[in-house]
Amino acid sequence: MEVLSKTDKHNAVSEYYGQTLEKSDDLKTNACCTVGAYPDYIQTPLGMIHEEVTGKYYGCGLTLPQELQGRRILDLGSGSGRDCYIAAFLAGPDGHVVGIDMTDEQLDVANRYVGYHMEKFGHGRPNVEFRKGLIEKLDAAGLEDNSFDIVISNCVINLCPDKEAALREIHRVLKPGGEFYFSDVYSDRRIPVNLQDDPVLYGECLSGALYEGDFIRLARRQGFNDPREVTRDPITIENRHVQTLVGSIKFDSITYRLFKLPELEDACEDFGQAVRYKGTLRHSPDVFELDAGHRFEKGRAYPVCGNTFNMLCRSRFAGHFDYFGDASVHFGRMIDCAPVHEADRAAGTDCGC
Repeated sequence: MEVLSKTDKHNAVSEYYGQTLEKSDDLKTNACCTVGAYPDYIQTPLGMIHEEVTGKYYGCGLTLPQELQGRRILDLGSGSGRDCYIAAFLAGPDGHVVGIDMTDEQLDVANRYVGYHMEKFGHGRPNVEFRKGLIEKLDAAGLEDNSFDIVISNCVINLCPDKEAALREIHRVLKPGGEFYFSDVYSDRRIPVNLQDDPVLYGECLSGALYEGDFIRLARRQGFNDPREVTRDPITIENRHVQTLVGSIKFDSITYRLFKLPELEDACEDFGQAVRYKGTLRHSPDVFELDAGHRFEKGRAYPVCGNTFNMLCRSRFAGHFDYFGDASVHFGRMIDCAPVHEADRAAGTDCGC
């Protein structure tokens, strides 16, 4: 069996996605294709994307959150540019999208259709650009500190040999109050070293997957103190050889949102605070879902932990809520703030937020 060293993995991934795979149907698992129906606000721009761009899409989730208009957005591992172009539509002519990828063949496809999509969207000038670079070295691609409102990524962080450096760079380029909203593949246990070095398993987004508990720990070390799970979908493996290799290891595609907020703690603390949703988000007039454990109906006040309070009032969602209370009095842990996820148990905390 061919074995990949850490320094070879970038080249192996580029070869796999630039030459081995010609289209998404060539994948051996659904790890990179787990999304079912898209919401209406995604369907409109998705229908405008050129077929060559969508044909080389290898994402594993929906990484386009709400409230993107006028924002600066960074897409990591942007590939053929599908999500970048959708983000460019949602951001509008006053927003700007940067796509980073290391594979020349994918960048060629993405750059080929900039003019095509700007005409489709009715934009007078391009609001999207693509740069070659590594996620672990965003400074080398000319990306400055505190320069993006939102960073997105679709099934790519697992392909980074140095995930700690990747999260550190993402935290650096985000503005205060900014958000890393991304989907990736996670395992229910740590992947054995011999599987980590298998080029096919690595390219299929399996053997580079982080154990969920380790991801939570890693995110917190890099300043993302309260990772929030948004959605989760099981990954199926249709290839018998791949299934034999991974054995009983289970994989899920999970979408997380991580906020760059120094105020966040590593647990849900009760300060007697509450929020009330105004119903003013364009695509969520009745209900806004922050994550899997927080669903806000318009007009109803909800008690929330200090972390949830800060995620809303110190981010781009600030104007869409009314806020009650402050952090002057602490009432202890907020035990019933949200369901406990397995990753939180694995990371050593009983708080599900």
